[in-house]
Amino acid sequence: MHANNEVGSIQPLLEIAEIVKNYDLGFHVDAVQSVGKIGLNVKNLNVDLLSLSGHKLYGPKGVGALYIRKGIKVKSLQQGGHHERNIRAGTENVPGIVGLGKACEIAGKNSEKTNAYISNLRNKLYRGIKEKISEIKLNGNIERSLLNTLNISFAYVEGESLLLRLDNKGISCSAGSACASESLKPSHVLMAMNVPSNMIQGSLRFSLGKYNREEEIEYTLNILPKIVQELREMSPLYQKKDR
Repeated sequence: MHANNEVGSIQPLLEIAEIVKNYDLGFHVDAVQSVGKIGLNVKNLNVDLLSLSGHKLYGPKGVGALYIRKGIKVKSLQQGGHHERNIRAGTENVPGIVGLGKACEIAGKNSEKTNAYISNLRNKLYRGIKEKISEIKLNGNIERSLLNTLNISFAYVEGESLLLRLDNKGISCSAGSACASESLKPSHVLMAMNVPSNMIQGSLRFSLGKYNREEEIEYTLNILPKIVQELREMSPLYQKKDR
């Protein structure tokens, strides 16, 4: 992963590429989260393969792209026709391909302005949460993470309950990655980061985009502290702490 989908941490690809090349291995990068948010040049990154998805940069769902460095041989996983240079059989999704291309074009033209706007929203949300809610933990380094991602743990709160109450108020976020949305297990990412057990179950991921507005951040900062406090007052661990 170029950037983690739960906490937004950006990985040092150049350093990783150096290690990989020392062992004469192929280097594939999942850049689904980072394309459109971070400037990417596959030649400078020294990668062999890089994959991306249209829906993460405001393009259509169901379409993606795979960069293959010249000289790299890739075996087909689908047998049949000779589409996609014999790599993927099946009629091309032309509308999706055109939509992905246009989304990349727009992202390239407006990236600096859009990224600054989203970053300001994310930072405002984080500052507000720090000011209004005690006993929280930022997961990851905000200076070295995606500008749109904010992952925070709330002590003495169960994440799913917090998620449901926020949803009832029209606030959409997640208790982990969408890929693991049906799992009730603690996030393997947060476990690997040694997030304390009293925090790990109360983690939320906020993902912001160019269509979010400052009023929505203010609305969230008005609602979230009240819900956190209500849930804490229902928690036996929180009640014991106050005694």
